[in-house]
Amino acid sequence: MKISADTNFLISATQWDYSVSHKLLTKLIENNAEIFTTKEILDEFSEVLSRDFKYTAEEIKNIVDNVFVFITITEPNEKINVITEDPDDNKILECAVSSESEYILTYDDHLLKIKEFRGIEIITPEKLIEII
Repeated sequence: MKISADTNFLISATQWDYSVSHKLLTKLIENNAEIFTTKEILDEFSEVLSRDFKYTAEEIKNIVDNVFVFITITEPNEKINVITEDPDDNKILECAVSSESEYILTYDDHLLKIKEFRGIEIITPEKLIEII
């Protein structure tokens, strides 16, 4: 199973041990799922950890290092411009296409309303945990 992880999924999975995202991440790792993100998404993840959680640079480095244990960084091979309301959200579509993911995990409404992009299902962690 190939999954592309959006920033909000990574935040939920790494910051709240009792969240559905954390439970799902544990299951995905146990099932040897391939989880992908991009450098740009990881940069956004680090920015949110700093801005919203007030982590120090060293704490953020430790969190990101732990993420590298289960995530593969992919380099987008195509520029996609489908989401016009928030063009920044297109980066997760680029990640999913370049990694040939089956699913995009997100809580982002702009992405969720698309539901599917090029055969890639866009779903919440709550939905995927029901599937696996």
